[in-house]
Amino acid sequence: MDEGRTAIVTGAGKRIGEALAHRLSGQGWTVIANVRPGSSAPAGARAAPADLGTPDCAERIFAACDGLPPVRLLINNGARFAWDTLGEFSAAEFDAHMHVNVRAPLLLTEALAARHGDGDALVVNILDAKLQAPNPDFLSYTVSKQALAGATELAARALAGKGIRVNAIAPALMLRSNGQSEQNYRAMHAANPLGRGVVVDDIFAALDYLLAARSVTGEVLTIDGGQRFAPPQRDVQFLEA
Repeated sequence: MDEGRTAIVTGAGKRIGEALAHRLSGQGWTVIANVRPGSSAPAGARAAPADLGTPDCAERIFAACDGLPPVRLLINNGARFAWDTLGEFSAAEFDAHMHVNVRAPLLLTEALAARHGDGDALVVNILDAKLQAPNPDFLSYTVSKQALAGATELAARALAGKGIRVNAIAPALMLRSNGQSEQNYRAMHAANPLGRGVVVDDIFAALDYLLAARSVTGEVLTIDGGQRFAPPQRDVQFLEA
């Protein structure tokens, strides 16, 4: 990647987004951290407050990049994760998930492409390993991540000629989810054939690979310890610990 480079991380106010912002800042990137309006950026990053559910989110986030080095990395990490399923399907939740989890990444990818000049750039969409073995729990969330997976390949095809690579990372259970008990988390975290829970360093390693692998585009790196070989029939937080 070129020297003098800016990275955008959405959903950077907490969890994996915050960790990614910290790490990239420590590697010498100028980091634009998308956070909720009224929230602060992680240390070492510049805040770009924007609600990913609004149509102008990409404009607001890229406005924070004015006067900075070129954007060479966009990590679409911010996501909505809320309950619904067949029999309890929510049209409002479906729309909200699609706006945040699909429309916002596409708007940001398009904004990057419109501003991109020479050199390599990388878009990384954060998916979910459950796409390899889906279950009906969290229906709207799952459908939105399936849509983002499709958008990853379509964008990769569309933008390859501009030197923009589009890939995805799909981790399994890594951090405890809202509503998940600590007991369940501890039991399910390493419940995969490798017997090893996914950790933040695994995401860092996947990102490092994608940054260096300049001939790779349109790919999804699934990080699940082999869980897809013995797929759970429900979301892991509903399984007995």
